[in-house]
Amino acid sequence: MIRVAWVAAVAAVLTQIAYPLVDGNPDAATNPALVTVTVVSVLLFALASATHAAATFGPAAAVRLVLVVTGLALAAEAVGVATGFPFGAYEYADTLGPKLFDVPLLVPAAWVMMAYPCLLAGRALTDRPALAVLASGWLLAAWDLFLDPQMVAAGHWRWSEPDPGLPGVDGIPLTNFAGWLLVALVIELAVHLVTPAGSVGPAGTGGTARTSRTGVPALLLGWTWLGSGLANLVFFGRPAVALYGTLAMGLVAAPALRRGLRAWTPPRTHAGSLR
Repeated sequence: MIRVAWVAAVAAVLTQIAYPLVDGNPDAATNPALVTVTVVSVLLFALASATHAAATFGPAAAVRLVLVVTGLALAAEAVGVATGFPFGAYEYADTLGPKLFDVPLLVPAAWVMMAYPCLLAGRALTDRPALAVLASGWLLAAWDLFLDPQMVAAGHWRWSEPDPGLPGVDGIPLTNFAGWLLVALVIELAVHLVTPAGSVGPAGTGGTARTSRTGVPALLLGWTWLGSGLANLVFFGRPAVALYGTLAMGLVAAPALRRGLRAWTPPRTHAGSLR
């Protein structure tokens, strides 16, 4: 299982590298190659997260994680599209594949792909579950500072009232970032509660030993953080987005990665507790 996670993670990174290199207008959602790269990169990234969770915490925990994140994300997005709460009034284009409740099915997969490494990053910083949830929720919301400008520029969704927004970031209201923080905190709390805080040990042998097989989430998180900053600065010509996203994600990503890979799964004694 861990080999599958590695293959999927490396493939996801390589696919994302291809994004700014795809021939044609990089801001056109009608570019079939660009849309394909977007869809494939999300699915590979989500597969890497899910299979690593299965290898680290057990298949049942991975299934719970995927179902919980998918359900909460789809519910939040469906309510958002229908009512404008909590992100602001927006709508999806018909470019990302099949929809359910006017939400592309690819969108919950995007929440899945980042919710897992963000959870582990929060746990790497502290053994106090409440603080870990706050840190992971902030990290997941900070990622949207990169995500939304890229997807709005590509034409995959748009806001009816994009102002006021962050200086230098067009087309995205501040309400979106506030809504992301709210939903991200709820999702990370739920993921923490359904994901045990101890690894299953080598080859699923059981036990509470911390796993050393954390290169996959470290790669996914580090690449998303630094790679997105570089892409926005060099390839997309969005220096403000690069600045906001790199600083906001870095508040959690940098110290989490510095703590070392063995700190990514704290002792089981805190599982399911918010004390």
